[in-house]
Amino acid sequence: MSTDSLPNTFSRPVHIAVIGGTGLGKLAGYTPVAALHPTTPWGAPSSPILILEHAGVPIAFLARHGLHHQHAPHEVPARANIAALRSLGVRTIIAFSAVGSLREEIKPMDFVVPDQIIDRTKGIRPFTFFEGGVVGHIGFADPFDAGLAAIVQRCAAAMRGDGVVLHQGGTVVCMEGPQFSTRAESNMYRAWGGSVINMSALPEAKLAREAELAYQMICMATDYDCWHDTADVDVAMVMKYMAANGENAKHLVGAVLDELCKQDNSDSVLAKHWEGSAQGAVKFMTKPEGRDPEAMKRVEFLFPGFWEES
Repeated sequence: MSTDSLPNTFSRPVHIAVIGGTGLGKLAGYTPVAALHPTTPWGAPSSPILILEHAGVPIAFLARHGLHHQHAPHEVPARANIAALRSLGVRTIIAFSAVGSLREEIKPMDFVVPDQIIDRTKGIRPFTFFEGGVVGHIGFADPFDAGLAAIVQRCAAAMRGDGVVLHQGGTVVCMEGPQFSTRAESNMYRAWGGSVINMSALPEAKLAREAELAYQMICMATDYDCWHDTADVDVAMVMKYMAANGENAKHLVGAVLDELCKQDNSDSVLAKHWEGSAQGAVKFMTKPEGRDPEAMKRVEFLFPGFWEES
């Protein structure tokens, strides 16, 4: 999608965003009205943020791996992505990801709406906004948003094709990558109770929670990783299934956005249930004498006016 001819400003708040992953690099059927290039204390996001209009409601779209898929999983500027979206007014994020299946019943081309994560990243990726002189310990027991998950589940009828299933709940294992798993690792993740595996859920979901955003990932299975007696996963297999089921992904995401647009100014889309959850943890952890001024400015970017009552 060319962005050169689009305005680079947009004055209205945008409450809903989609982060597109492998196989969902754009949203067809939506009218692009602006291409924004925000800057944040954590750098620039991984792609221009497209503002699309649907039924009069603006939606932000960001390509996680860049417009040309140039960012490896560990190179995605997740802090800049989440901070930039929040600065535009976004409070609800639907994130899309291709995944490997760790369960027989989750077939390639099935979708999963996970409710848990196991972190198998290795500390290479910056994973918090609160460091360098401002500390915050944020609850992450339930890493996804149950309200958004319920909306996705209600939209399952939008999928087309025989035998395609939307699985509600499950655990996504987020590995470091960019290489795929060994066979021993794949079987270990199954023994741990993993449902699917990807390289993108973290730190994205953790940062969304720190930014007090409602966040839900939609996963599309493209393979059985390497534990199954079918062929081992490779890029060709992933892209084959993404191409075959790409329309289904767009139908599902489109139906979810239709529902969210109807609720654009509701408390759930505005993530009122997360409001204050991170700010309280930060404000009462690091005492004023220990706060670094630059770290305070970074928090202020996320939460304007944050320090005024401290």
